[in-house]
Amino acid sequence: MALEHAILVSLLEKPGSGYELARRFDRSIGYFWAATHQQIYRVLKRMEHDGWIDAREVAQPDRPDKKEYSVAAPGRSALSRWLHEPIEPESVRHELAVKIRGAAFDDPAALIDEVERHRKAHTDRLAHYLAGERRDFTGPEAPETPDAGQELQHVVLRGGIAYERMTLAWLDDVIATLRRLGPER
Repeated sequence: MALEHAILVSLLEKPGSGYELARRFDRSIGYFWAATHQQIYRVLKRMEHDGWIDAREVAQPDRPDKKEYSVAAPGRSALSRWLHEPIEPESVRHELAVKIRGAAFDDPAALIDEVERHRKAHTDRLAHYLAGERRDFTGPEAPETPDAGQELQHVVLRGGIAYERMTLAWLDDVIATLRRLGPER
């Protein structure tokens, strides 16, 4: 997937400025497709040049004007073509897993702190996902009858929640195994 497709999806969900789009990546899309603010701005400029998105100046009181982006017809067509293309199943490239395998040739217990650091990051991400789910989909402010876009956002979020729970269970298993295989073995 190109960053362009993630940006198109986000702008179709809600038009916005480059800053607003970068914030959306930081708090939601970025968990599935990472991009720096500089990458986002660079791609927005290219997409505007190619006619995939439109930009309009929006006056802001007490601040400089901002550009608000929305998807143009060629961008919608590009996204539609991409949505209909087959993609390869994702391959696993997991540096931590290689370190865990390599621990057999060193002190396995020496890797515990690193695995616990990863566990904390996944715990925090799961908490963030669950809070977002309560806020947007299951809490009192959630829509009673979500539209298709909301349903699809929720199913992706549920996948993220399931992934984080699976990862935490695996990391707990890794920590227990590393402790069992530690230097006192």
